[in-house]
Amino acid sequence: MIGAAVALVVVTIGALVFKPWLLFVNVEVDDAIPQVAQTSAPADSSATSGSEEAAAPAGNDSPEPTGPVLISSGEFISHEHSTTGKASIYRLPDGTHQLALENLETTTGPDVRVWLSAGPVVEGRDGWFTAGQHPHLELAPLKGNRGNQVYALPDDVDPSQWPTVDLWCVAFGVSFGAAPLTPLV
Repeated sequence: MIGAAVALVVVTIGALVFKPWLLFVNVEVDDAIPQVAQTSAPADSSATSGSEEAAAPAGNDSPEPTGPVLISSGEFISHEHSTTGKASIYRLPDGTHQLALENLETTTGPDVRVWLSAGPVVEGRDGWFTAGQHPHLELAPLKGNRGNQVYALPDDVDPSQWPTVDLWCVAFGVSFGAAPLTPLV
């Protein structure tokens, strides 16, 4: 009788810690991913007076973006759990930044967080713990294990200082998957 009670307590505690039912639960998210801006060329205010000479370029007049600009991007690799999808950081017209996780597929787990990490992406079992050994910035709990998700970066964060996105399981201290962010601008 005492043995059965102890076994029940052990099984209950194990279930509460490991949450095995999460392996069978999928949470789909469908946030709107920022659409990359088209640039608008500056209006040419110089008029030609019939001559064939073109007006000289006016210094540093580069087109201004009219919407979000993709500044870095990378594909997820798997760590503790199979993880696929794309991570991208966008600069919005107001100067703020958003992280987008596109077509994410991973396992649901207990207490999985979205981190920006100063550490590298390391493939294989060694990569499971890399993000935990480097400075990181927690953005939010992972909204779901499938689909498209968008997270706002704090205003004081310089995205160029964070070369990695990591899906970190706080409960077990391991990475589900990580994406190296390649600068695009």
